[in-house]
Amino acid sequence: MKMIRITFALLMALACALPAMASAEEGPRTVIEGTVNNIIHVLEARTDKTVISPEDREAIRHAIEGRFDYEAMASRSLGKPWKDLDAGERTRFTGIFRDLLEYSYGNRLSDYKGQKVEFDDAEIKGENARVKSKVIDGTRETPVEYRLHQTETGWQVYDIRIEGTSMVRTFYQDFQSQLDTGSYTDLVKSLETKIADLKAKAKG
Repeated sequence: MKMIRITFALLMALACALPAMASAEEGPRTVIEGTVNNIIHVLEARTDKTVISPEDREAIRHAIEGRFDYEAMASRSLGKPWKDLDAGERTRFTGIFRDLLEYSYGNRLSDYKGQKVEFDDAEIKGENARVKSKVIDGTRETPVEYRLHQTETGWQVYDIRIEGTSMVRTFYQDFQSQLDTGSYTDLVKSLETKIADLKAKAKG
């Protein structure tokens, strides 16, 4: 379980990326491999490898190009309520979702202890692709699969599956459990409160 948490944190650091433009000519494997290796480079360069400092977090943001389709991930995670949102509220929820990813998993990167990542060639079907990989920690290998689609700025990630578990599906189930007992507005307030708490802990 700990290895899964570390792996998920490593991959979620992708969500800390600034909204830079990716090259439309880069293939899916190049996008994934380059991004993950950039994250690892920052983690290995830390002076204190027991923590993720504000400087480390900023370095990760600057080291990684924008590779997530945050809007696609947010809409898939929210489900049906997304259709009722206007453009402004969709932008707002996408920002909330992105902050949730960053502050939920960013600090867990402190558990990174030199795990290696190997990548398979991309499997491409039209405008969709998947890149399989494995995170190696001693004798343990954790399968990780990236789902991407083609956008105007190149290949972007819209889901990650770790040992077969979909990240987007996990968020969807969590959001739906809250929507079953409350409104969309209640969900947003709950997420904003959670993010504020996580930001406070990160500073502490």
